[in-house]
Amino acid sequence: MDDQPLAERGENRSRRPNSKAFKQFMTQAWGQIEAPPGAGRRLDSADPAAARRRRLARQFPGERLVFPAGQLVRRSNDTDYRFRPHSAFAHLTGLGADHEPEAVLVLEPVEATEQALASGDDTHQAVLYLRPAATRDTPEFYSDSRYGEFWVGRRPSLADVANQTGVRAEHIGQLRDALAKDAGQVQIRVLAEADQTVTDMVAEIRAESGGPPPEPTTDQSEDLDAKLAEAASEARLVKDEYEIGQMRLAVAATIKGFERVVRALPAATARGRGERVVEASFETGARVEGNGVGYETIAAAGPHATILHWIKNDGPVRPGDLLLVDAGVEVDSLYTADITRTLPVSGRYSPVQRRVWEAVVDAADAAFATARPGNRFRDVHDAAMVVIAERLEEWGLLPVTAAEALTVEGQQHRRWMVHGTSHHLGLDVHDCAQAREALYMDSYLEPGMVFTIEPGIYFKPEDLAVPPEYRGIGCRCEDDILITAEGAENLSAALPRRAGAIEAWMAALQHQPDN
Repeated sequence: MDDQPLAERGENRSRRPNSKAFKQFMTQAWGQIEAPPGAGRRLDSADPAAARRRRLARQFPGERLVFPAGQLVRRSNDTDYRFRPHSAFAHLTGLGADHEPEAVLVLEPVEATEQALASGDDTHQAVLYLRPAATRDTPEFYSDSRYGEFWVGRRPSLADVANQTGVRAEHIGQLRDALAKDAGQVQIRVLAEADQTVTDMVAEIRAESGGPPPEPTTDQSEDLDAKLAEAASEARLVKDEYEIGQMRLAVAATIKGFERVVRALPAATARGRGERVVEASFETGARVEGNGVGYETIAAAGPHATILHWIKNDGPVRPGDLLLVDAGVEVDSLYTADITRTLPVSGRYSPVQRRVWEAVVDAADAAFATARPGNRFRDVHDAAMVVIAERLEEWGLLPVTAAEALTVEGQQHRRWMVHGTSHHLGLDVHDCAQAREALYMDSYLEPGMVFTIEPGIYFKPEDLAVPPEYRGIGCRCEDDILITAEGAENLSAALPRRAGAIEAWMAALQHQPDN
């Protein structure tokens, strides 16, 4: 009978020698591995990240704040997905793609007098706890398929990470003792959603120490960890100059991806699952030019364009149909773009397709005109809905007038536009999602906010409330917007929007080689 523990059988395919001779020989005759370019160099993101930590920590004086990067996620059996750190960890450390599984950022409180707080001095000291590269005299080097250098390549040392981030780096094995220090007197908050192992560790420490209860709030039942998650989300509502620069890079790479999509249309129409050809053409470029895609690409042809989050992408791409592509490149810093265009597969819109598309673009223009400092975030959506309702009335599709539909009691126009017009954008495609409504939907727009404007009209193929010529048409136009002191900048303006401009752009691209 096989007495090997079940948990160890996943690696039966690669049983390693266990002899003393093998282990001894593996520690010998190794030269120095050449460090990759830039290893240990201070990151451009380090100083902006330090400023973000300072602003966030000042909301929690005297408290220990814990931000895990998260763990590797198992894909199947003994294989993992590529690692992506939690967005709050990336935002507060400046570390991007592939940094660092199991790492934890701790903001350790320092004694802060009222005078120090008033002068803007630091209220916390940052410490990064992580698993450093194993030395060649340890079994981890050759036997650990998740972390060993033999398996996954060179990993940074503690000194590398400290130099890159400007944050003191310590071995992850010291984390528990650090969190437990003075736990009876120091309140601990943890970003609970990021890493269950760390969350459980904090819970154990709280239970053992009988630490202080949360400070009284208007809601006595408020979860102190939820407050930290909320603050970390709200900290990203206004982007700094570094973040805006990264967003520009992501947008530029995404526009190149749309160009590849247009060049791939002949191949897409020749295949049974042409949507997969479209998806692959975009995502190949995303992986080459950035970290990959910021979310699953929507490549929705024909009636699939009426399904808001169509990501199966297994349908045909037929001449005469529309193709809705909603896609974004995530750059190595993990900032992502989010752009949508609805393209005529044959290169020209039919009269009814053009009518619907131009109405959507007009709605986007109305929303853009409203995106100004001092207006509310929700005003952007309301402006787009006025145009959508008026066009639906003009086409004879609304059962009431546009004015009646736009009332709270009406909303009949939303049958064909059920989603919101805007969402914040940044490290997450739907960034800042845990922010309070007062700071999100009800907030006043201010310079540095980055969000989408993406109205749409979707006529399901089985929708008997519209004439047959509309059925199966879905259109969405989405651009990425930066609020400035003067108004707003369309970061994705280089990608054509109007029907005639799109047709000319597509015609020119299909005569150019891919690059």
